[in-house]
Amino acid sequence: MLSWANQFNICCFLDNQQYHLPHHSFECMAAAGAVQTLSAAAGNAFDQLQALYEQHRDWLFGHLSYDLKNETDGLSSNNPDGIGFPDLCFFIPEVILQLSEKELLIGAFDARHETIFHEICNMEPQAAPPQQLTTRINNRISRDEYIRIIHQLQQHILRGDCYEINFCQEFFAEGIAIDPLQVYCSLSDTSPNPFAAYYKTGGQYLLCASPERYLKKEGERIFSQPIKGTAQRNLNDAGEDVKSKEYLYNSAKDRSENVMIVDLVRNDLSKICSAASVQVEELYGIYSFPQVHQMISTVSGRLRSDIHFIEAIKATFPMGSMTGAPKKRVMELIERYEQTRRGIFSGAVGYITPGGDFDFNVVIRSIMYNAAGKYLSFQAGSAITFYSDPEKEYEECLLKAAAIKKVLSA
Repeated sequence: MLSWANQFNICCFLDNQQYHLPHHSFECMAAAGAVQTLSAAAGNAFDQLQALYEQHRDWLFGHLSYDLKNETDGLSSNNPDGIGFPDLCFFIPEVILQLSEKELLIGAFDARHETIFHEICNMEPQAAPPQQLTTRINNRISRDEYIRIIHQLQQHILRGDCYEINFCQEFFAEGIAIDPLQVYCSLSDTSPNPFAAYYKTGGQYLLCASPERYLKKEGERIFSQPIKGTAQRNLNDAGEDVKSKEYLYNSAKDRSENVMIVDLVRNDLSKICSAASVQVEELYGIYSFPQVHQMISTVSGRLRSDIHFIEAIKATFPMGSMTGAPKKRVMELIERYEQTRRGIFSGAVGYITPGGDFDFNVVIRSIMYNAAGKYLSFQAGSAITFYSDPEKEYEECLLKAAAIKKVLSA
């Protein structure tokens, strides 16, 4: 399916890697080709998306860039961006594929369902030779500079500017040529995660191994599942792995970070949900992934009947787990102290159904690639509080980036 969809200039492949987390949706989906495409800059991008949906009431696949914050909160983005995804892009697909354990559903504008099925079955995945990365991966921020910035952010917290901030750093390579499909498959093998995505718009690629859901709408219900809290796995020692999991569950620092974001999400949902319907379904849930254990909470509510679902997305974007709190102030500090525009990183990729339901991930643990500019980028961050140890936060960033570095240096 993925190799077949990759023939098109635009495609979106979403795979939950057979995880069955709470509020599980499709096993695997792919959208290929575009009947119509919307590419918009921050300003009135959400209005344009709503107009596109209302005009067609059809499937939409695409992304929301972090820099839509400039529209939602009146901010600006002045840092450099070597990747170049638009702030918002959605397309009505020519072909949509929905795969479950028992069947493949094919939707196509030209009604050539049988042909597409046989093309997919006969598709030979590209057996490209393993690529040896010859270009050095660079750190945008040195270790010493990172530690200095964390101390500065902690002074902002001490002054009362904020009480938690998600600070990210970029790793990048210039003049690099990769096969994005091959690298995505390698990333998925190394780090299978429930919100994985292969997303292509022209010469921009997102190779995503995300474990996190941003927002889902199912009927009247809205769900958000923020992640805050990470512990390294020990796959060589089951006993130590269990201890790591228990340590994360009982960690006062991680619980503090998690509940701060849960409160922020509850506040965001309260703007768009019926009174008294917002609830925390699960607090401090521990879920295990190939490299790490994660602390995940689930917050839900019932969307108000007078709120359009696009407004629900706009009111909660960007997601609190990738900003901190209070949201607007920390986004100002992020712009000041980070040295790269986030772009699609810490944004969201997903789909909208003809009936107005949707599901979006959080774009983390991802490789971004600009084929024309031969520029490759990935970012990693962590939640900074006053009690954070800067050196441990730096190590957490390296842990989160480990799977990507392993793939790129294979």
